[in-house]
Amino acid sequence: MRVRQLTAAAAALLLAAGLGGCSDDPGPARTPAAVPAPAEPTATTGDVGPVDRAAVRDGGTLRWALDRVPATLNVYQGAATADSALLAHALYPSLFRPDEHGRLAPDPDYLEGAESTPPGQSPQVVTYRLNPRAVWSDGTPVSAADLDAQRTALSGLDPAYRGGRAAGYDAVESVAPGADPHEVRVTFRRPYAEWRSLFGPLYPAAETATPADFDRALTGGDRPSAGPYTLSRYDAERGTVTVVRNPLWWGEPAKADRIDFLASPPEQRLDALDQDRLDVAPLTAAVDRAVPAPAADASTAPASAPASASPSVAPPPEAAPESAALALRRAESLPGVTVHRAAAASLTQLTLNAERAPLTDPLVRRALTRAVDRQRIAAAALTPLGLPAAPLGSHLLAGDQEGYRDNSGAVDQADPGLLLDEAGWMRPTGGGVRSRGGKPLSLSLLLPAGSATAKRTADALTAGLGDAGIAVRQVPVPAESFVGEHLAAGDYDLALFSRPVGASPASEQRPAYAKPRPDPDGVPDPGGNFGRGGTEEIDRLFDRAAAEPDPAARLDLLQEADVRIWQLGHSVPLYQRPELVGVRTGVVGAGAYGFGWPRFQDVGWGG
Repeated sequence: MRVRQLTAAAAALLLAAGLGGCSDDPGPARTPAAVPAPAEPTATTGDVGPVDRAAVRDGGTLRWALDRVPATLNVYQGAATADSALLAHALYPSLFRPDEHGRLAPDPDYLEGAESTPPGQSPQVVTYRLNPRAVWSDGTPVSAADLDAQRTALSGLDPAYRGGRAAGYDAVESVAPGADPHEVRVTFRRPYAEWRSLFGPLYPAAETATPADFDRALTGGDRPSAGPYTLSRYDAERGTVTVVRNPLWWGEPAKADRIDFLASPPEQRLDALDQDRLDVAPLTAAVDRAVPAPAADASTAPASAPASASPSVAPPPEAAPESAALALRRAESLPGVTVHRAAAASLTQLTLNAERAPLTDPLVRRALTRAVDRQRIAAAALTPLGLPAAPLGSHLLAGDQEGYRDNSGAVDQADPGLLLDEAGWMRPTGGGVRSRGGKPLSLSLLLPAGSATAKRTADALTAGLGDAGIAVRQVPVPAESFVGEHLAAGDYDLALFSRPVGASPASEQRPAYAKPRPDPDGVPDPGGNFGRGGTEEIDRLFDRAAAEPDPAARLDLLQEADVRIWQLGHSVPLYQRPELVGVRTGVVGAGAYGFGWPRFQDVGWGG
């Protein structure tokens, strides 16, 4: 089977913090008689606190932890990582910014306003009014040329551009100047309701105008940027990226003189905070992947042995929930450091492989979906980290996102045991593992190796499915092979991972649930749909939602799509991935951002 290649950025998001991460006939639709109204967003995403710029002093340096200096700052390239995106927010424009609930609003530093033609008018044209003071660091104004070059690079029409294909750009027909140099008219070839998610981040035309420009790594040097900060140093060998105040910045001035982004592996971050070598440090992986301290032994390598001597061939360490608990307690006890907690904009789910028996049977999938105790799993995963045990009920929206609704009631409400009986998987008298034709109902569970959160989740899931007579065999897999060798290749029955969620679910989530299509050899290509199940109806609902200009009607279509995904038995949403960040006392504007990202000009030291 041909497997579509995933970019490194997608894999990094999929497996972030260790939880990165059917038949076509789902049976008769069983929509619940009473569908609850969308819930108000809960206040679980984002733990930063309000910023009073008057209370932040001018000057000073912040030290901010990265996993490593990224190979590129262009988030649309295959080598991009989450650190690429963090740095891009300090250096490049985004025309719209999300709030703590994922709602997009114009960023006045870059955009004075934007308006789409009335619904039903064809073609759809969005008119952007750029901030006339917005300029790149070489003095060139931000203009229609930048938007047009990025549209060309990301539309997928020219295979010479080797970056990822960002959602929505293929819907754009043209980008042209408007009535004056600060007006931009974007014409769409088909209606696209989630247009606010485009052009964020936006790169200068000099970096995207040709395939050669776009495909080269975007790192240091004199590359133009247009944020509150500009690059001063980009040194991958020394593990340092330094940004300083942009002298041409037109908005509210950055509070800190500079920010040093320092490569600091997660396993070293608690020591770095304790030794006052970092001020802001993501700690999710540092806690989640903590391992027991090695016992003193005469056979161990001397301290001077090179770090690269053997780890590349060593198996990943076993997940150690006890070590994770100790690491969290240490983080919480560090003097002068506060641990911020939030639910990340990432949905952890259990995916069912509909191409592997016995999960090819829709009845078995629906029974398994009913047997998963999401409350028990959320408590096991999140309570030890000090977060609310909030299970998810939507495949498409986070619990703190506007319009969230728990659609789990759409699944067959029959006892899972009765459904399995109906499918022929009978339980022995007195309990035990179900079987059919002498074959036990035993399934493999793919999970990221070395993650304490994944291990707690898997243990709770294994116990719950065991109560229903389903045996589960846990298969921990290293992050580097999790996607390509197992998930994308279909080498699993059940898989535990996370998917990022954003402000444009119709476009962003569609690939995860799109019906696999035949490749040139006639073999179904799952693309990003690792569950390998889908229907034409679900595809149409996503397409209609992406084109629906009315927000309420668009949300209704997404809810209907989510109901059908539940009924298909594609996957089970479990909880939002946890996010932990250590911040030194006195630092203002930093923390766990959830859906948002830092407003870097506000981050600094309290007065």
